[in-house]
Amino acid sequence: MSHHDSIKPRIVDKPWGYELIWAETDLYIGKILHVKKNESLSLQYHPIKDETIMVLSGIVAVDFFEEGDALKTIILHEKQSFRIKPRLRHRIKGVEDSDVLEVSSPEIDDLVRLEDVYGRVES
Repeated sequence: MSHHDSIKPRIVDKPWGYELIWAETDLYIGKILHVKKNESLSLQYHPIKDETIMVLSGIVAVDFFEEGDALKTIILHEKQSFRIKPRLRHRIKGVEDSDVLEVSSPEIDDLVRLEDVYGRVES
């Protein structure tokens, strides 16, 4: 590959909206999460994956806590960011229709769902 290779972004439909994966390498992943108003991602954590999100448009609420700690919530507006370190329990909720930029280490399937309003938790 040359230094100016382009990739074709791909959309992955989700019950809460969609992911637009615009970068995927052995070193990092870049996504835009489109989260619909009043929808939410799973309450989840990643054993290995390290990620940072930034709101491109809209407003999201991020619930988060370390295992054994009380739940905290932060409201993120446009151009505000939040780092999600490995093992941090977290859930993103759309306060408005929102686009959230996510950059992360490349472990795309490194996900443990704890709760999910769409029934996607393994029993």
